[in-house]
Amino acid sequence: MVQQQQQQQHRIYILQFRKGEPEQEVACKVSQPKGSGRRVMYYYQDYGGGGGKSGKPAQSARGLSLRRILAMLFFSFLCVGTLLVAPVSFLSFVHTDDGGAEAAAATAARGGGVPGPCSAVGNDSLCCDRTSERADICFARGDLRMHSTSSSFLLVSGNNSTAAEEERIRPYTRKWEANVMATIDEVRLRRVSPSSGDAAAAAPKCDVRHDVPALLFSTGGYTGNVYHEFNDGILPLFVTAGHLRRRVVLVILEYHDWWITKYGDVVSQLSEFPPVDFTADRRVHCFPEVIAGLRIHGELTVDPARTPEGRGIADFRRLLDDAYRGRIEFLDRLERRAARKRHRRGVVLPRAPPRRAASGDRPRLVIVSRTGSRVIENEAEVAAMAGDVGFDVRVIRPDRTTELCKIYKELNASDAMVGVHGAAMTHFLFMRPGKVFIQVVPLGTDWAAGAYYGEPAARLGLRYVGYKILPEESSLSREYPTGDPVLTDPAGVAQRGWDVTKKVYLDRQNVRLDLARFREELVRAHQYLAAGRRRRPRAPE
Repeated sequence: MVQQQQQQQHRIYILQFRKGEPEQEVACKVSQPKGSGRRVMYYYQDYGGGGGKSGKPAQSARGLSLRRILAMLFFSFLCVGTLLVAPVSFLSFVHTDDGGAEAAAATAARGGGVPGPCSAVGNDSLCCDRTSERADICFARGDLRMHSTSSSFLLVSGNNSTAAEEERIRPYTRKWEANVMATIDEVRLRRVSPSSGDAAAAAPKCDVRHDVPALLFSTGGYTGNVYHEFNDGILPLFVTAGHLRRRVVLVILEYHDWWITKYGDVVSQLSEFPPVDFTADRRVHCFPEVIAGLRIHGELTVDPARTPEGRGIADFRRLLDDAYRGRIEFLDRLERRAARKRHRRGVVLPRAPPRRAASGDRPRLVIVSRTGSRVIENEAEVAAMAGDVGFDVRVIRPDRTTELCKIYKELNASDAMVGVHGAAMTHFLFMRPGKVFIQVVPLGTDWAAGAYYGEPAARLGLRYVGYKILPEESSLSREYPTGDPVLTDPAGVAQRGWDVTKKVYLDRQNVRLDLARFREELVRAHQYLAAGRRRRPRAPE
């Protein structure tokens, strides 16, 4: 038996600047910008000099040393002794904690112990579960070789059976939307012979050999909208790969450098290996298993009853904490350094207006501001009123260029969040359970506001408040006469089709909040948070 040398693995983060350039705030990136200027690499794997580990070029193994032979004999005696005492628990440990291909196949296929079409995926086999209305997912085990030229994963098999010779999948989680699914590339999983007289049909040789599974998914479709990025991609990725303990290679279809840059911190919590661009990487990557597609449980949620280890949305929230902790500490150091420089230079910042109490004693409220449509037209008055109620108010205006970690840092430290229904409300995921999420619900958006954000926020443990505006709080009241169905019967207008709803209620509507009505919600939120602080035991001094 050929043995592979086990090497220590290291993740190395590199920040490379022009010569003489001082340390300054930078955002982590995967791709390096073309031309001159600062170059930033997200990470790379350092495996030492050995071969055979995931991500290393295929090469022959070295001979066994005496020390390795003795270590293997000791481990063998240990295994036998353990099996005699508790064989079931020992095998469970091996198949769960080792992160090997068999554990991945068995655990992922079971889907949390619920029997399904692919609940028992054997070696040298293909199986697809197409029972979900939201997404298909396929499994293949054996000698699998990524062949991007033919948009395929090839299962090299001597099995002459004609069953499951080929499966096709578009690995995206909006199966019911034919229009968007038509934009997702199709990938084939097909069985081929080890050798063939036809050179075109022969199995290609491995360029890179991995000893962990591949997980294939797409970052196409609606990617570019933060709601869909989390709902259709990041959360399903957590559901599908969270139990694999980072022992999985992510193979990405419709690969985008900016997506890796934006979500690199989160992705690195799910895989310890560099992601593979399925289309651009023409090397033959070989795997013991392929999981094609992602499982999805619903809108911005994780159902613990349907995950292999009973993980829920709170576990995803902890993953975000782990992902951004280092970056937040770095940003905090930069802020302290800047403050010391201002102090040394004698720079005096503008004095903040007097408040009733120190900001540290006031719950922090973050207003997520919008531009374009669904803008709070009297946002400044709302912020001032929230300050009068007793909040320490911050206003953030995130856009596509805003580093996600900075939004996370702000909302993770907040006690309440206010915003108008839209994709940016996805950021409620960054809040800690027990805090308050107030969503302003414009006309014609009641169902979507509740289903996409309100109900998931409540499952996360937030106190959710849906502030439904009155017709007179909508800018549409200045366009349509009193009594028009657009103002009085949004549900009826919605029956005309999604295009009408989008054009009228999403693209052309702003809000001007009734300050007296909205103040009542802020007062209740403040009282709730204050009561929570009184209940919370004081930390020991």
